Amino acid sequence: FSIQKEITQTNTVLFKMSIRSLSGFSSLSLKNNAIRGNKSLRFASQTKEKVQKPLFNKILIANRGEIACRVIKTAKKLGIKTVAIHSEPDVNSLHVRLADEAVCVGPAKSSESYLNMDNILKAIKATGAEAVHPGYGFLSENPKFVKLLEANGVTFIGPGSHAMYSMGDKIESKKLAQKAGVNVIPGRLADIKDVPEMLEIAKEIGYPIMIKASAGGGGKGMRIAWNDKEAEEGYRLAKQEASNSFGDDRLLVEKYIDNPRHIEIQVMADGKGTTLYFNERECSIQRRNQKVLEEAPSPFLDEATRKAMGAQACALAEAVGYKSAGTVEFLVDSQRNFYFLEMNTRLQVEHPITEYITGYDLVELMLKVAAGEKLNLKQSDIPLKGWAMEARVYAEDPLRNFLPSIGRLNGYVEPQDINNDGTVRVDSGVVEGDDIQVHYDPLISKLVTYGPDRESSIKRMSEALDSYVIRGVNHNVPFLRSMMEHPRYVEGRLTTKFIQEEYPEGFKGHELTESQREELLATVAFQHFARLFKPYQNNTDSIPPSFGNFVVTVQDQSFPVSIEEAQENAYAIINVNGKLFEVECSSLLSDQVQYYELREASEEESAPTKRSVLQVIKRIPQGYKVQHYGSLFDVMVQSEKEHEMWKLMPKKQAVDTTKVLESPMPGRITSVAVKEGDTVTAGQELAVVEAMKMQNVLRAQRDTKVTKVHVKPGQDVQVDQVLIEFA
Repeated sequence: FSIQKEITQTNTVLFKMSIRSLSGFSSLSLKNNAIRGNKSLRFASQTKEKVQKPLFNKILIANRGEIACRVIKTAKKLGIKTVAIHSEPDVNSLHVRLADEAVCVGPAKSSESYLNMDNILKAIKATGAEAVHPGYGFLSENPKFVKLLEANGVTFIGPGSHAMYSMGDKIESKKLAQKAGVNVIPGRLADIKDVPEMLEIAKEIGYPIMIKASAGGGGKGMRIAWNDKEAEEGYRLAKQEASNSFGDDRLLVEKYIDNPRHIEIQVMADGKGTTLYFNERECSIQRRNQKVLEEAPSPFLDEATRKAMGAQACALAEAVGYKSAGTVEFLVDSQRNFYFLEMNTRLQVEHPITEYITGYDLVELMLKVAAGEKLNLKQSDIPLKGWAMEARVYAEDPLRNFLPSIGRLNGYVEPQDINNDGTVRVDSGVVEGDDIQVHYDPLISKLVTYGPDRESSIKRMSEALDSYVIRGVNHNVPFLRSMMEHPRYVEGRLTTKFIQEEYPEGFKGHELTESQREELLATVAFQHFARLFKPYQNNTDSIPPSFGNFVVTVQDQSFPVSIEEAQENAYAIINVNGKLFEVECSSLLSDQVQYYELREASEEESAPTKRSVLQVIKRIPQGYKVQHYGSLFDVMVQSEKEHEMWKLMPKKQAVDTTKVLESPMPGRITSVAVKEGDTVTAGQELAVVEAMKMQNVLRAQRDTKVTKVHVKPGQDVQVDQVLIEFA
């Protein structure tokens, strides 16, 4: 294996790497691949002493994407060589290019690559890796994998197989939690065998119930049921997801705590007598039981509850002889009563926010513990300083019920740390030109911001989301950005039902306030004026009299906007529907992202200045497609004469799609519930599409009759492909 690296002035890293392949899989050589390097992680290590001897000479990361890149960064900081594994379609992925060595372990299907223990063991032996970091997902909570490594003298950077089995099995973990004095949710601590047994349990504990995979995590294999019908459907779907995601279809049933908060405690144990908690993370903003926004600390906990939850989390870890990083998850009701939910025996997706508020690199601590070192810390050494937030940026369409999206990132620019103070961090595993694949989780990155308090962290998150350029796939930035403006979110009144309650009809895009609309009108008019002004820069006397008078149309509303004064392309006084604004283009972050400073023009010097970020996506007929407050808007900018003519043009009629069922995403049909000639009612299940490990139920939108079924189980389908036709 060879690697040559050159750091240029533009912080571009050039790699030349040979990629090893296991027998039966293709290999190729990557030469001179340009990778835009992310900024180094800006959080304190446990020690600032120079590492004299690496904790390990070489480790293998049994994962992909952003978490593999994240582990590689800390390993490099500690002088540890790294080995990446990859599937065939991941051969050019960023984690492969960042590692010192890379090994192909199989084709695209996870069960044949990232879950292929035999091939991963071959990769370990072929490269001489001494230890394995599993990241999260895949084999990270598989005790069989840990036992396999132990049997071959390879260190697992995580807990032992006994602790993993005990805590990874939700039934066993709840039994142990009860013995350790941890509060647990009512339910039956046993694997349910079939639907009748599940309905019997539901009758005992009462609806609503939570059906969940015994070996699961990450929101997969989980369903909430409020009646027998929903329970039967939930059992079937949860069992399928559990089998596909974890290779284990066992399910358990417990009482669903309605309207709770989801708050978790980060623990770290060295297996030598020290178990500590690193404070909490608030993870209540979820959809489909999967976290979307996290923050630390929680805006709800007081110090007494924090200590009580931390003590119970540590007691549970000690009860199973836990070693390494782990997370104990709790549901917390409105009275701050808390109940054990599960323990994740791995590094969590949202670990960066804990690193910000405590100052500790959790991956570094995991490596030290795995190498046999003591923590040499006490609970009083774990601070809680400032406020951190994490937004999970997914390739999905929030306007279509967050359905996954695939495609090529033909434009990708991560947010900059504009204050250069380490308060913005992006953990990603992609660069421009990469493909978001149907085979794996659609996570693009984790965007993390930090501030001295919650308000400043939200502000920095807003600015970072505004400047995040993602082209080629749908993404959830519009939803994340809108959340930063939501009054209930800003106030910290969070529950796991937040999205369901606040967006009962689904997310429709950000609703602009009057002032936000004025910002949009002014900045787009400024953008348009600057473009039109270029030919007149050297001959301003030839500018037509009505040159700066426009009619700007957005969301079917038109407003007069005029440029009253202008100084080249940097400053203007703009009249927006009778209100004057001073607008200054303060900075150009990229060709597509511009920062503007807006101030309402008045005789008062104290008029506040507001920063506005505008992303110009592309030119459209008579205007621009722009991103403003995260959402996309088509904005027309016309002269007064053009606008009068446009009003006379016939409007395009919307296409009627009520007579067909189209696939909302690319995926595979796992079941078809109807046949030609069937009569269906609104809400009835028609088919299930599996995409990115999730079972997505497609339902009838109205009462109708099926006239044609175009698909069958096992068939691959593309987005917008017609599946079923109706009368």
